[in-house]
Amino acid sequence: MKKYLMALDQGTTSSRCIIFDDKGHPLVSAAKEFPQHFPTEGWVEHDAEEIWESQLYAARAALEKSGLSPTLIAGIGITNQRETTIVWERETGKPICPAIVWQCRRTAAVCERLVADGHGEMIRAKTGLAVDPYFSATKLQWILDHTEGARERAKRGELLFGTVDSFLIYRLTGGRVHATDPSNAARTMLYNIHTMEWDAELLSLFDIPREMLPAVRPSSGVFGESDPALLGAPIPIAGVAGDQQAALFGQCCFEAGSVKNTYGTGCFLLMNTGNRAVCSENGLLTTVGWQIGDQTTYVLEGSVFVCGAAIQWLRDGLGLLQSAAESEALAASVKDTGGVYFVPALTGLGTPYWDPYARGTIVGLSRGTTRAHLVRATLEAMALQTVDLLTAMQRDAELPIPALRVDGGASANDLLLQLQSDLSALPILRPACIETTALGAANLAGLAVGVFKDLEEICQNIAVERTFTPALAEEKRQHHLAGWHRAVERALRWAE
Repeated sequence: MKKYLMALDQGTTSSRCIIFDDKGHPLVSAAKEFPQHFPTEGWVEHDAEEIWESQLYAARAALEKSGLSPTLIAGIGITNQRETTIVWERETGKPICPAIVWQCRRTAAVCERLVADGHGEMIRAKTGLAVDPYFSATKLQWILDHTEGARERAKRGELLFGTVDSFLIYRLTGGRVHATDPSNAARTMLYNIHTMEWDAELLSLFDIPREMLPAVRPSSGVFGESDPALLGAPIPIAGVAGDQQAALFGQCCFEAGSVKNTYGTGCFLLMNTGNRAVCSENGLLTTVGWQIGDQTTYVLEGSVFVCGAAIQWLRDGLGLLQSAAESEALAASVKDTGGVYFVPALTGLGTPYWDPYARGTIVGLSRGTTRAHLVRATLEAMALQTVDLLTAMQRDAELPIPALRVDGGASANDLLLQLQSDLSALPILRPACIETTALGAANLAGLAVGVFKDLEEICQNIAVERTFTPALAEEKRQHHLAGWHRAVERALRWAE
């Protein structure tokens, strides 16, 4: 039987491909970075054609590196940056304009009007989401309103909308399949997470032609086959999930109450709430984790917009680092931040503040402040933002959180995870394979094509590599949290 699974992990700054064996071990990986574009303050765009080309490059490079025949790949799993909005031509598959990235804040005023006009509660009740530029609906509406002829072409069925997963499926299948899964559909602000359908009232509110929308299929199941000209053989595309839900699945957080945090470009904390969609009173999102067969798993989610991206900014924007990997040693060279707090609200603040007008703020500077203090303050900010999410989650779910499972590129940073343990007063569990986002996509595909018979078999492949335990006195922890919240207050609504 075919034993290998290919995961396409399409992220905000790079496209990656990892090939796993049937024990969840990554055999080879390949990646290609692509640029983000910032045409004006608060706007973030991608060239969707660059997304496609980089992802295809990574898939081909991984296959070549592995030495495997493509006929030995049992299935492809796709996981992706969510909410990023692409509109393309049905006939050619070519994008009609730049993709609007999840971080983009251009529709902040539109979202404010929606709330002022009394639509906020209806949208939240149907979608589980706060009204925010983060989600796809207002981005798609903007494209239709600002691209000449787009709305008319969309109504004629000439244009298609999708999040990145849907665009990749379309291109991989040579335009034969236009589909998504519920974990991605649930991030558009157009999908009713209770009826599990595109919502007519929301489509009307945003003036979105239904003809543009992808079919929504279970997260684990065969969507179609790749065009054999692309990878050398037709391979089933059999698993799809947004990156954060894929990471939760990859961490085997299959029980209600289990929690993971991913440190990527952003930072995302998810709790499995089983078959119950828990309505948050503390600024969290209620969304779909995955759908297998007719069984839907819901999650609570907290979203930090800038996490690893803050380290990238120190490197590329300020020139304080030669590489992201340098941050750990430099931050460890000082015993604390010297009283410095950095609120990395470079694209606004997400949970629990939901303030698109917040801006990055550094407070507590003195003549003694060095770049090491700033780097350490940035790592602490990643941990402190996560503490805000954990606090909100405990209040909503009314469940104790015994430990936090972590993944994502920055989870390789031991200092960050020790800071996280100290500031959250929780044990932090780092898995042996931190590529859990890609692993989750691969496992969803493997479940669909018979590489795994059930969830229990998948869990047998998971191992914890290291546990970090709290070592900070509670009084000091509370003092630190109070300082952080004072700093956040100074960042809120700054751009206004």
